Amino acid sequence: MHKLNYLTLFCFVHDVFGAPLFRYKMALTRIGLAGLAVMGQNLALNIAEKGFPISVYNRTTSKVDETVQRAKLEGNLPLYGFHDPASFVNSIQKPRVVIMLVKAGAPVDQTIATLAAHLEQGDCIVDGGNEWYENTERREKAMEERGLLYLGMGVSGGEEGARHGPSMMPGGSLEAYQYIEDILLKVSAQVPDSGPCVTYIGKGGSGNFVKMVHNGIEYGDMQLIAEAYDVLKSVGKLTNGELQQVFAEWNKGELLSFLVEITADIFSIKDDQGEGYLVDKVLDKTGMKGTGKWTVQQAAELSVAAPTIEASLDSRFLSGLKDERVAASKIFQGDYSSGETVDKAQLIEDVRKALYASKICSYAQGMNIIKAKSTEKGWGLNLGELARIWKGGCIIRASFLDRIKKAYDRNGELANLLIDPEFAQEIMDRQAAWRRVVCLAINNGVSTPGMSASLAYFDSYRRDRLPANLVQAQRDYFGAHTYERVDMPGSFHTEWYKIANSKI
Repeated sequence: MHKLNYLTLFCFVHDVFGAPLFRYKMALTRIGLAGLAVMGQNLALNIAEKGFPISVYNRTTSKVDETVQRAKLEGNLPLYGFHDPASFVNSIQKPRVVIMLVKAGAPVDQTIATLAAHLEQGDCIVDGGNEWYENTERREKAMEERGLLYLGMGVSGGEEGARHGPSMMPGGSLEAYQYIEDILLKVSAQVPDSGPCVTYIGKGGSGNFVKMVHNGIEYGDMQLIAEAYDVLKSVGKLTNGELQQVFAEWNKGELLSFLVEITADIFSIKDDQGEGYLVDKVLDKTGMKGTGKWTVQQAAELSVAAPTIEASLDSRFLSGLKDERVAASKIFQGDYSSGETVDKAQLIEDVRKALYASKICSYAQGMNIIKAKSTEKGWGLNLGELARIWKGGCIIRASFLDRIKKAYDRNGELANLLIDPEFAQEIMDRQAAWRRVVCLAINNGVSTPGMSASLAYFDSYRRDRLPANLVQAQRDYFGAHTYERVDMPGSFHTEWYKIANSKI
């Protein structure tokens, strides 16, 4: 039971025309939530369902009424709606905690200004949106100057996750986290033998940064699954029924994950507007909201190679050029089939192995981005703990995250997930199939940018010598950038042009 503070807070009950019918006194609530779009509504209902009385507010008051009605229909949950910010804030017990779930950018600043006008020293604001981490750090500093606490909390899992248990990544004020730790531990996804999918991430904007990279890994994961589908359909000629069976079977083994599960479901849905399957009627044009782009930009800023994630972003850009692609398809007509006979059963097995090996590369790249940023900012992030809280609730939840956690538990200073003994062996066991799939796709004119980039990443990382010596020699030739030698220490410069031309 949660102890409630009481005061004489009068709340008005209105009729359908907005006229007050009567007023009543209510207890102060435990927490507030502002922003009642899909995620906000569902998270508020989740919190209420877990036994925490919650106040809700939205600038568009119809959303407040809609949420209150849902709470009533879903079990008379302890959720209370308010149409004005002052009443909303004053309905929450002190120190007040308000979660915001509004669109990133200017709307967040506007909501903060609205709320802060009624908050008092020691109160806390939590931003639960997909915000740029530096904005969170700016706001935390500004709130600190006003005596307020601030958290930036990534929330993953979509509508269903928000309602029934998301993965949550709070970063910023530790004191603020401690205010609501009891709530988050119950509201987040619960994984047997692993616990609640939430942890205090670290200082500053670390929570938002981790959620951003989570989304970048998600981009890579989705692209790799799409490529597996394309190879099986375009080269293997599998029907949607066969694809459904393949992905459903894959979801029972090492590829067990939310994204593979929903992919199997998608292949089973018939079109209710016409003949055939719905997936074939969906326009091949992928949308995005920016977190994947931010991840790639941060990888570049940190000098961290993330080719799988980058390839997934490029693929979304290319998918957006639908009209250009249709025109190009008419120019480059021809039979791109290699003509070789394909053993369907062998192809399915090879694609499964290629998908798994490529996924390891995508997660390795994401973890390296987080590790590099943590080092730069002094956040001291625990990569194993991040893998643990991603095991449930979130979009990239997958069974092999447990093994990623164990890899980092074995070696917290692991340079790259690829060299963990278990993952290294799995890559080696699958590389022949991986290469066959990429070559087969190339020979049949089917693009596999994510799988190809993952394989190139592995091949580059495993080699003790790359052709970078020639690139550095070229840089020294035209720009006198100097070079190091393998046989002696120091920096060297050679007059390449003079020497080459003296021999003419």
